[in-house]
Amino acid sequence: MSLTFRLDPSFDVAREGRPLRDGLLALWADVSNAGGAVGFVPPVSPEDIRPELVKHLAAMAEGRTHLLVGYDDEGAVAATAFLTLNTHRLMRHWLWLYTVMVHPKHQGKGYGRQLMAAAAEAARGIDGIEAIRLTCRGGTGADRFYEACGYKEVGRVPGAIRVAPGDDRDDVVMLLPLQAA
Repeated sequence: MSLTFRLDPSFDVAREGRPLRDGLLALWADVSNAGGAVGFVPPVSPEDIRPELVKHLAAMAEGRTHLLVGYDDEGAVAATAFLTLNTHRLMRHWLWLYTVMVHPKHQGKGYGRQLMAAAAEAARGIDGIEAIRLTCRGGTGADRFYEACGYKEVGRVPGAIRVAPGDDRDDVVMLLPLQAA
């Protein structure tokens, strides 16, 4: 099985009986509540996440961010990532990859690797982009996953992420140079 990926899908098209916005919020809440390092600490609800999604949607409306969505065989939102362009004039040759998520019920099916490959392909399709940069929370194993997808650790800020009092994690910076596929 594999996911079907869409870059910048229409928000007007409902899938599995729910608008895309609701599918994104549900995915983000489910990933967060399963312990995923996507900007929240459980427990969270879709309503807790809504303001953060609105920020991404505003950036999309301004043309600064692209949304990559992976749909499962049932048409449900199963995976996402946001590709955000740099606005700094000296850094426009690479972009940020944010909020990389695969629904917990799909873990272990290879969908994470499919998502990362689709994100790299989408970035290659954006004029002038030569690399993808992301950060991940230390202590989760995410850095090993990204390394397996071709990313290299290029920096680390010790204790930069405070998950809870007394639980500080490293902010790991990773880079994937894009060569033609």
